[in-house]
Amino acid sequence: MTRYGKTAVSTLALTLAAQGALAEGELNALVWCDHTDPALIEPFEEAHDVKVNLREYEGTGAALALLDQSRPGDWDVLVIDGIDVFRAVEAGILAPLPADELPTADFFPEVVMEANNTVDGTTYAVTEKFGYNTISYNSDKVDAADMESLSTVWSEKYDGRISIYDYYLPVMGLAAIAEGIPTADIDAEALDTIGGTLSTMRSRAASVAGVVAAQTALATGEVDIVVGGGEWLTAGLAGEQPELTWTIPEEGAVLWSQSIGVLEGSEQPDLALEFVKYITGPEGQARLATSSCFWGMPANAKAGDVLSDDQKALLRWDQQPDYLERTQLYPAPDMDLDIEMQDLWLETLQQ
Repeated sequence: MTRYGKTAVSTLALTLAAQGALAEGELNALVWCDHTDPALIEPFEEAHDVKVNLREYEGTGAALALLDQSRPGDWDVLVIDGIDVFRAVEAGILAPLPADELPTADFFPEVVMEANNTVDGTTYAVTEKFGYNTISYNSDKVDAADMESLSTVWSEKYDGRISIYDYYLPVMGLAAIAEGIPTADIDAEALDTIGGTLSTMRSRAASVAGVVAAQTALATGEVDIVVGGGEWLTAGLAGEQPELTWTIPEEGAVLWSQSIGVLEGSEQPDLALEFVKYITGPEGQARLATSSCFWGMPANAKAGDVLSDDQKALLRWDQQPDYLERTQLYPAPDMDLDIEMQDLWLETLQQ
């Protein structure tokens, strides 16, 4: 998912609990906004007698640029879009992880995603959270039946009542799915068809918005539909506004995932690994899943033993097998195709 523009910094001094020895220091992490929730971070700080230092960033490119401008050892942990792990590995900034120490045996099998997190047989990151870029809507304002097919979501009926999530990969993935093109088959030739769908979608939209702006627009009634939304957009709002909901249309949706890894050159590699293990363990996963910034499914299925029944209901816990079967992975373009896709996205936004 991803791409959440936020900024924050703090410091970390950690106990080497695994070794039973006290070690003061700093653990600095580049993260998305869901990791800055005190409810997630404070239990780790208290358990290890440390303070965690976090900085939020927007977009993988921004993280890579920040790391390029930093000294080796300035940062210890990186949260990154699952499909971009390979970019970090190519840049030489992620350290190998001991796969046998990670709780992936407890994960939903579909989101272990070795193809994302492993390069040439070496594990560099681990999936921590996932969800769906699909359709969020206000059930009091739209016909729920119309939301069950992409052919009617952005129809003329909802002209001016739509916001589009401002991230090109999932939205272009939805446009491809609407045209019967699998996300794995998107190529330069397919962009002509996808572009036509994007143009129609944009002509009906009141806005193209990031996470906070899209949430606000839906919550305040500025729009009634968010294309590219999902549980991450509305689950945290549903307690006070149960009419805000989401669905996966019959054609399907796009599966997003985020990964976490230890940065090469970390001066606290053992402590950084402990943080990764906490985030991917059941308690950390339950807190991450219900973060105040945005909700999403935990990769570790044992988080279900920690989450409440109400929380699992909002996450659609029991429906995950069906959802996972009906969704497709993010488009994963090579560099040349990615440039073409971004150009098409910019053209769409300028309409």
